[in-house]
Amino acid sequence: ATFGVILVIQDLTLMIWGPQDLLGPRAPGLKGIIRIMGEPVPQYDIALIVITPFVAIGLWYLITRTRVGTLVRAATQDREMVGALGVNQSWLFTGVFFLGCALAGLGGALQLPKGGADLLMDFSILGAVFVVVVIGGMGSLPGAYLAAVIISILNVFGVTYAPQSTLVLMFVVMVVVLMIRPFGLMGKEEVAGEHGQTGEPERPIKPAGPRMRLLVTALLVILALLPFYTGNFAVVLVTDIMIFCLFAASLHFMLGQGGLVSFGHAAFFGGGAYAAALLVTYANTPMELALVLAPICAGLAAIVIGWVCLRSTGVYFAMLTLAFGQLLWSLAFQWGDVTGGDDGLVNIWPSAWASDNTVYYYLAFALCVGGILLLRQAAHAPFGYALRAARDSPRQAEATGINTKRIQWVAFTFAGAMAGLAGGLFVFSKGSIFPNELETARSFDALIVVFLGGVKTLSGGWVGGAFFEGAKDYLTRFEYWRLTLGLLIIFVVILGPEGIVGSLRKAGERFGLLKTPEDAT
Repeated sequence: ATFGVILVIQDLTLMIWGPQDLLGPRAPGLKGIIRIMGEPVPQYDIALIVITPFVAIGLWYLITRTRVGTLVRAATQDREMVGALGVNQSWLFTGVFFLGCALAGLGGALQLPKGGADLLMDFSILGAVFVVVVIGGMGSLPGAYLAAVIISILNVFGVTYAPQSTLVLMFVVMVVVLMIRPFGLMGKEEVAGEHGQTGEPERPIKPAGPRMRLLVTALLVILALLPFYTGNFAVVLVTDIMIFCLFAASLHFMLGQGGLVSFGHAAFFGGGAYAAALLVTYANTPMELALVLAPICAGLAAIVIGWVCLRSTGVYFAMLTLAFGQLLWSLAFQWGDVTGGDDGLVNIWPSAWASDNTVYYYLAFALCVGGILLLRQAAHAPFGYALRAARDSPRQAEATGINTKRIQWVAFTFAGAMAGLAGGLFVFSKGSIFPNELETARSFDALIVVFLGGVKTLSGGWVGGAFFEGAKDYLTRFEYWRLTLGLLIIFVVILGPEGIVGSLRKAGERFGLLKTPEDAT
């Protein structure tokens, strides 16, 4: 929902203030400079240095010395118990959200005279904020303040002595810190399940029933016959949708079945695409072999990245994946002699027999459907049950002899390989690859899709992917398409918290089209 809010605010900002960057005036009396050790320092910078500690101290006092802060900390630890004491958690966390937004707005206003305001400043600061919180340690206000100071100082040295390093410097620092201290500089270890379960308990995963099989078969038949009753544009569009569905399904397998939230899954999608493109460009590799090697290369990358990231859990794990995603993006962006840099790699076309859009459609159809079915089969296999056990009760799973880290590592690698296959199909579909396919925004697209489709359902990944890509393709024809797409996402999330598939399942049970869990037993 917050992602939808970002899209709405982006277009509202565009409508009200236009696309031009805005620069605010400096506060009266702070337009001059002060010389410190012979170096000129703007007075406004000195004012910022003075203001921020007071804000941090005020926030610390609110959290640690007031009743509201005590309730917030208690609700963070055990929501059910706080609710049983009669505390209105909705109002409590709404207040927390309001305060966080107000502080973010204060930060934006304070930096206006220094850096100005533009339409992309939200996403440009998002990664840095996450990094600071994680390096400092979740729940540690002094840790966040310390991390912000460290990152700022290192950025100054980076700009002065190694300008190219500034793209990934803070992510490298985060990786080093989390490898030494997996819970940040001043954070504490989170125990799985300590916050209590929220929402309805998850239903057990069961094989599809006769009606679901009939529905899926009908959908596959429609897709198989699509080129016979539509034009070339629809064929290309559905090809792109199927590729994105495989990418989303690979993340859904890792997130839904394994509980592994990744902010850098695009590293494997873009990695597979770049692997195929580099093989074609420099080794004259045929498309068939490149499509085989793309998931293998992405899987090998996932083995290495997973070995490092799985040392941490929760948000720390997610941020480590983001760090590696940014590292790979920086490599593709800056290594221009090999990857083409910002110009990318072009003229990566399918083999002659698959050059026709219809033929390539059937190739993508076979590989994408096969990949999604393989992911689904893995979820129903004993491996899938062990993976869910490691997700829900890691200590109990370890006690029964399940090596939870190894299970999660295999799942991470498998999901990365499937994303790499999607990337290989993507590059031959478009004929080119650029660094933006490795960006965090691509990973966030997949995350939004998974939640839209439904995390607690096996079909959530590809259903959400089809919905998102279809809606995006249609809405991008309009000037303020982000506003409409954001409202659509918010609408779906509010009306169906369990996602599209979960909401459809509930509707089917309500009207007697599907069996309820009680009927099934």
